[in-house]
Amino acid sequence: MMEPTVTGPVIAVFASDKGPGDPERASIMSQAGTYFAKRGARIVCLAENGIIPVPLITAARTAGGSVEIIADTSITLPPALAGVTMEVLAEKAERLTRIAQRVEAYVALPGSLASASSLFGAWAAAKAQGRTPPVVMLNRHRAYEVMRGYAADVLSPGLPGYDRAVQFADTIEDLWARLMRLVGEGR
Repeated sequence: MMEPTVTGPVIAVFASDKGPGDPERASIMSQAGTYFAKRGARIVCLAENGIIPVPLITAARTAGGSVEIIADTSITLPPALAGVTMEVLAEKAERLTRIAQRVEAYVALPGSLASASSLFGAWAAAKAQGRTPPVVMLNRHRAYEVMRGYAADVLSPGLPGYDRAVQFADTIEDLWARLMRLVGEGR
């Protein structure tokens, strides 16, 4: 299968449909995958501990998008994901560093604590490389409300320009618009 042409940004999307939380996570992943792919983004996903964001990947590919998976050694792709580019790295730090090297921005969809932790690990890896890719979190059903409060109360007074590093969106369309603004500033 030939890789689609990437015309938009390369973004890491952190999402999980495993564990407690929003029962709409799979649907949200599908919506985001379709929306991003139709706008030419290349999506980079993390797959670890047997957890793969299948709805995101499937929707993006169905919409003609380009997806790359950075995975640990536990990951075996299901037949539905045959042909997806996957790089296997044994150590978590290696995976997070690789993601940090590949992407222009990070997107956090409502998911598990593990996906949020991985997001911040990748962001820290980029920071160690002297880069600060922006982060946009989909705050659907107040999934990141605590983080939004932290950003407003703690980051804003001590980190000038924090709003260019971390933003929150309530819809996928708003998330994309914010992402494009932030990525455009960094290009």
